[in-house]
Amino acid sequence: MGATMDQMKMINQLRKAQKELKNEIVEVEAGDGAVVVQINGELKVKKVTLDPEKIDFDDIHELERWIENCFRDGYAKAQEIATDKMKPMMGAIGGALGNMGM
Repeated sequence: MGATMDQMKMINQLRKAQKELKNEIVEVEAGDGAVVVQINGELKVKKVTLDPEKIDFDDIHELERWIENCFRDGYAKAQEIATDKMKPMMGAIGGALGNMGM
């Protein structure tokens, strides 16, 4: 059974949204900028920056916490962006697939 024009339109919108997520960048920092992490809407790490002038290398546990916090917060924010962008389309596609008997 072929897809209807509405179904094709929804699929194209979904593909477009997925491409847009590549360009959505979340930047989080910890330690007053000692650690900066950028994650895109596809939940891929784009960049990690460490500022050695703001890091006390005698307290490596603090640096580890900052890195963990950046990744945790960055992934949460990026996932929220992805969910918000995809949610309207997922409901529509689910309904369309249901109408196709899937």
